[in-house]
Amino acid sequence: MTSTKIPRKASAGLVILGVFFLMALLGPLVAPYDPSAFVDIPLQPPSRAHLLGTTGQGQDVWSQTIAGARTSLLVGFVAGLAMTTIGAIVGAIAGTFGGLVDDVLSLLTNVSLVIPGLPLAVVLAAYLPAGTKALLVVLVATGWAWNARVIRAQVLSLRNKDFVAAAIVTGESRLYIVFREILPNMTSVLASCFISATVYAIGAQVGLEFLGLGDMSLVTWGTNLYWASNDAALLTGAWWTLVPTGLSVALVGTALVLVSFSLDEITNPRLRAVSDWARALATRGIRPGASTPVVRDHG
Repeated sequence: MTSTKIPRKASAGLVILGVFFLMALLGPLVAPYDPSAFVDIPLQPPSRAHLLGTTGQGQDVWSQTIAGARTSLLVGFVAGLAMTTIGAIVGAIAGTFGGLVDDVLSLLTNVSLVIPGLPLAVVLAAYLPAGTKALLVVLVATGWAWNARVIRAQVLSLRNKDFVAAAIVTGESRLYIVFREILPNMTSVLASCFISATVYAIGAQVGLEFLGLGDMSLVTWGTNLYWASNDAALLTGAWWTLVPTGLSVALVGTALVLVSFSLDEITNPRLRAVSDWARALATRGIRPGASTPVVRDHG
């Protein structure tokens, strides 16, 4: 009987994500101060009054970290969903229709992949008006093509399956086959694509805002790092203005990666078998890959 136990990696990732989602949802209720307001002397180290100290403008770092989670996670997950949706549509249509349609969509995808993503994002963000909507446009425009290529390759491996042939024989349209037959059978791939896109979106968003390419009046993880950099936090030793936000970004990214790895392990029997084998060896005190002693019979 196959075990359906949730991998530890998934549990750890979901717990971390749950904590940050609660921070985003309950931020205004649990933040001790207005994140944008001057509350104390600038660059005060962590203390009882300010658990994570104050910024160079005298704002409470703990309140800013909590408030920043809402906008950063919202933009990251919405952009990840949009990138996955566009990539799924383009990749599935290209792989299913083939011919000229595939050639045109594949050319569009390949051109998007050839252009370096980060420089393009910087250029677009510099010319578009500052704001959350413009940032979403930049992230989606520079991140959808990877998912399109992955999904097209997966569709090419599925379009000759029996269930697709049966749908064709019954006279179903190609669009029906794409959205009702092929994509529903790619749930694990779509989930992995969504997680990868979300990790990219959160990292790119924080990076662009750190460079000053965003609405600096908003409190986000990216703007927190931008203002800390402007205050020369590292040169002055005010590590507390950088570390909480940087650690938050790293933890969310790690949690998403753990969930992605677990999805691969759950949906791929070979990976699950290797994991179970390694766990069984560990219970016997044997490291996978370690050489086992050979006993020779000299009799």
